[in-house]
Amino acid sequence: MKKIALLILFCCAANGHAQSIYQKDFLFYWQTVKDNFAYFDRQKTNWDEVKTIYSWKADTIKTKDGFIHFLEKVNNELHNGHVYLNTNRDNSNRLIPSGSDMKISYKENQFVITELRENFNAAQCGLSRGMVVIRYNDVPMTMAIQEFLPMTIHKFDLDSYEYAANMVLAGKHNVKRKITVLENGVEKDYFPDALPNKTEENFKTLLEQKKLPGNIGYIKINNSLGNNALIKAFDTALDGFMDTSGMILDLRETAGGGNTTVARAIMGRFAQQERAYQKHIYIGEENETGIRRSTLELVTPRKNGYGKPLVILVGNWTASMGEGIAIGLEGMRRGTVIGTKMAGLLGENFTFETPGLKIPFSFPAAQLQRVNGQPREDFMPSPLVEDPTTIIKVAADQLQIKAR
Repeated sequence: MKKIALLILFCCAANGHAQSIYQKDFLFYWQTVKDNFAYFDRQKTNWDEVKTIYSWKADTIKTKDGFIHFLEKVNNELHNGHVYLNTNRDNSNRLIPSGSDMKISYKENQFVITELRENFNAAQCGLSRGMVVIRYNDVPMTMAIQEFLPMTIHKFDLDSYEYAANMVLAGKHNVKRKITVLENGVEKDYFPDALPNKTEENFKTLLEQKKLPGNIGYIKINNSLGNNALIKAFDTALDGFMDTSGMILDLRETAGGGNTTVARAIMGRFAQQERAYQKHIYIGEENETGIRRSTLELVTPRKNGYGKPLVILVGNWTASMGEGIAIGLEGMRRGTVIGTKMAGLLGENFTFETPGLKIPFSFPAAQLQRVNGQPREDFMPSPLVEDPTTIIKVAADQLQIKAR
């Protein structure tokens, strides 16, 4: 019987049924995620079922572009903005939160705009918080989200619904968006991309700085936490505020993440002694060995430290390393964090590459926690400030209280 089985396998291979490059790359991707993804306990994805559902589809792919879109679809099974390919095509969907300009929450069976990215397309075209989105490009939202809903989660899941809705409204790179909302019971259409989409443009400066009334310094990071040149620019800006009575560090526009070198450099200017700012748990190593490995990452004080009261501003577009700085400064008891819930991107990302087509893909392979052991993605600022027009005043009031 064994000889017959081997002969059948040999004949199938000889007749063209050997694994294609697309099948091999998919299986590599699937196994890499299975061995290393750090949040299966949270996302509730049935990863074995992912293999069953998608393996046969890999056999129908004929082009590299087709395979890229295929993996983009598979990534939705993990439904978090920290799971992505490091490449895309014109008809790929934008990533969230970096490619989005509004935040959608699912409330009472409705898709409600709960946050808008300041000075970006959605806000500029007239959309506002509280509006209920009913259609995207004339497709009802309940249908439009189907493209991004995980296939292996069979019961209603709020995280996956909101992930899907936010992916829909971020849109594809080559498609202009038409968003239909209910406004005071009346349907109204908005066209955010009548102007070029600002999520695909770079900021002109690494940061912004100004002195506010009450002798308060203000520095806003312009999505540059991955640029080492920010260290010098930040040092120069902060040096000019050493005589202020308090400082506001605005991280609400750090949607693109960054690196720990820049983050530790910034935090080091506020640190008074060497302190831990976040905890890493390496799930892949635990899966392989059965032994848990966890580490604390430290911030070391840098010269000419700023010791006055500090308030950190955060929101939906505070992502990844921006989230790390916020929880770090809070955990070091060095600053008060105010604003809205941050992006909630999961963990520390690692990048891998498929062996055949050389497609890079990233996902969280280590869990990140606050120094007190609480998950970073669950952090909530206090106080919550939902109105962007008042947040700087609230921060200034906080600083004046601390300075007394």
